[in-house]
Amino acid sequence: MARLATHPSDTGLLVIQPLRQKQCAACRRGPLPLLVVEDGAPRCLDCADLGHLVFLPRGDTALTRRSREESGLSAVVVRFNRRKSRYERQGVLVEETALARAEERCLADAEARRRRRARDGRRRAVQDGRLTEAFAAEIRRLFPGCPTDRAEAIATHASVRGSGRVGRSAAGRALSEGAVVSAVVAAVRHLDTPYDRLLMSGVPRHEARRRIAASVEAVLRGWRGAGADVG
Repeated sequence: MARLATHPSDTGLLVIQPLRQKQCAACRRGPLPLLVVEDGAPRCLDCADLGHLVFLPRGDTALTRRSREESGLSAVVVRFNRRKSRYERQGVLVEETALARAEERCLADAEARRRRRARDGRRRAVQDGRLTEAFAAEIRRLFPGCPTDRAEAIATHASVRGSGRVGRSAAGRALSEGAVVSAVVAAVRHLDTPYDRLLMSGVPRHEARRRIAASVEAVLRGWRGAGADVG
């Protein structure tokens, strides 16, 4: 069995979800869905005096924290990830009564948390709207010939939260000229040239960009009057 990446003293009691079938070294029962390592040998939860605990899968941070607060005895459940060569948390074992009390506490403030999420959502929507408006305004400043609805569409696409697009980057939020131009170039490339068809036909990306570079520059030149090559 691989050595635990996390020492028990760092997290409290550790219980393992084994990748291979294991038997308890004490009572010989198996295969064990969960086990504890004692003196280098696997023990079932009953033999480790943890059999009365119930498993709470990871995912609900508040419920996990409160369950451990309520439980006089608890353990962290881990499983070895071969690809990453480390143990990862899968959940916790807690007393059943503690889990019930924790669930009651979570239900009691569920409405408050729902309202907070709604407020946060409205705040983020306002922030996103302001960013999109500012981004569109900067597009129109740099490309005064760009149609208003087109500038708004480019800004909206580029600044979608969580998209990873240029409008959500630090440069995009700062409305740097490079970020704004990149968003406009990308939009023109996909919507005003046969770039996507070239990619679908198997043309390598760099070659496809070379073929449509003049068309992109023609659109941009028309929107800004004159400019340097963008490639």
